[in-house]
Amino acid sequence: MGTPAPTLSATELKIVPLIVASALFMENLDSTIITTALPAIARSFGEPAVALNVGITVYLLALAVFIPVSSWTTDRWGTRNVFAAAIGLFVVASLLCGLSHGLTEFVIARAVQGAGAAMMSPVGRTVVLRTTSKEQMMVAITTLTWPALIAPVVGPTVGGFIATWFDWRWIFFINLPIGVCGLLLALRFIPNLLAEQPRRFDMPGFVLAGLSLSALTSGLGLLAHQGAGDALAWGLLLAAIVFGPLTVWHLQRTATPLLPLAPFRIGSFSNTLLGGSFSRFAVSAGLFVLPLMFQVGYGMNAFAAGLLMLVGAAGSLSTKAIAIKVVRRFGFRRVLLVNSALIAASTLACIALQPGLHWLGMVLVMLSCGFTRSLQFTCINTLTFADMPAAQMSAASALSLMAQQVAMGLGVAFSALLLHASAALRGNGADALAPADFHLALVALALVALLAVPVFARLGGNAGAEVSGHPSLRRTDPQGANR
Repeated sequence: MGTPAPTLSATELKIVPLIVASALFMENLDSTIITTALPAIARSFGEPAVALNVGITVYLLALAVFIPVSSWTTDRWGTRNVFAAAIGLFVVASLLCGLSHGLTEFVIARAVQGAGAAMMSPVGRTVVLRTTSKEQMMVAITTLTWPALIAPVVGPTVGGFIATWFDWRWIFFINLPIGVCGLLLALRFIPNLLAEQPRRFDMPGFVLAGLSLSALTSGLGLLAHQGAGDALAWGLLLAAIVFGPLTVWHLQRTATPLLPLAPFRIGSFSNTLLGGSFSRFAVSAGLFVLPLMFQVGYGMNAFAAGLLMLVGAAGSLSTKAIAIKVVRRFGFRRVLLVNSALIAASTLACIALQPGLHWLGMVLVMLSCGFTRSLQFTCINTLTFADMPAAQMSAASALSLMAQQVAMGLGVAFSALLLHASAALRGNGADALAPADFHLALVALALVALLAVPVFARLGGNAGAEVSGHPSLRRTDPQGANR
């Protein structure tokens, strides 16, 4: 048990999710916005552009290492204190990134920024989940879903615009007013929920989790950028395979684990996490493949490719208006079963996105991609926590975020390897990509998306019924987890 969730006013119930969503948008935007600005940053440091990739890598490594710690820090110091500290750390690190005059300073600042981001996301979500009633959870989660869907799409475009027309340092300085405002609002409105008996810090668990997650993150990143021939990437993945099971073994046997695994005993959590991982794998890989296909495969310029991706983002935003009504009408299980198949179909439909296709056809395909992925993640992000006891929310939030990061990293690495392998098999060299290579990747991703269907089929018909508000489902099996 822990500090009981306070009774919030109607205004606070709207403000708290918006505060958290704004912080998550800032975090998600910052993880992608620098990609198109790397050459400009490299020139100002007098470094080759490829050297700046370490700025992305160290950010992701800090995320991987510190996400598992978020559950322990939240239980010990409280949601408001940790969330506000995370925002403050992120803002200070953003300022230091913008003031950097060399690669070393920049890398250190990015590592600090990643550590702040690692606390922001799981803790912010824990706050919303523990202060929102079951009936209002879908509304709150819908608000939290859009930053992860929109920020990665607009980030590279915004970063390129700032780097082209302004100083690259403004990529980081724009975080300052957003972060300060978020910090003040967090101190005013976020409740400070604590655990009754904080756990001792599990140093062995921290070391093992950090080693396994950082090795996995680094290995997948190297595979995605360097290809299957990179020996270091395979070595890191082997290390992750060794340390991963050791981490689980330790967490299962220690009295005060850094990250309790009890949430996995709840069927709606474990099944939704697994099925959702297949969906995230396919969608994140698709967001990697499509811009490349538009530019490398079909010769579109970056602006045209960016516009098409923004159409997909518009489709994601449009889902917010009807997602709650759809789930209330059909229930989580039916929606996830049908929508998983629709994600696969919309992924296959992207093969038709060729220069000869009428612009209206392109718009409809991209809108369908955005709509289905937004509906999927709204359902997944809600059902994952629908039956979770309040005392386990912080651990469940950290576990869920870790699974998301792994699924997205696997998706990007898999699609990159498949593209290179397809090109090599055609005899054109691993880097001479053609439309056929992208089509093969899209077919493979559609098949991965379909793997979610049998997993979601294991859910009970009334899974998350208290949250979905489906009256006929509420009258059946009260556990609502598995059949």
